[in-house]
Amino acid sequence: MADLIRKGHVYLGNPPLYRINVGKETHWARDDAHKEEILAGLRANAKPEITRFKGLGEMDATVLAETTLDVRKRTLLQVQIDSNLDADKMFVELLGKDPALRYRFIMDTAATAVPDELDV
Repeated sequence: MADLIRKGHVYLGNPPLYRINVGKETHWARDDAHKEEILAGLRANAKPEITRFKGLGEMDATVLAETTLDVRKRTLLQVQIDSNLDADKMFVELLGKDPALRYRFIMDTAATAVPDELDV
């Protein structure tokens, strides 16, 4: 698949993180900042109903089709590899057969995690 990535043919569909219903209107927010931007633009007396999606499994098929598969509305992220060596190493560490490599990666990088950026 590396050749497909190098040629720019591999993309990830990026689903929204939030659905914001205000009356009969529905807004889709890609992240926390976009959600706040949408909420700031609502009428003062608006009562938004906010749904946060933790993964694609929480979306029904029609929502997924509307937000992530519809060519007119979807957001695509192009997959790029800066270093083949680093990418191969990461695949072996995270997806390889040796769970000790995954454990070591988690333990080594846990200290650098920023709590506000964690999706928990």
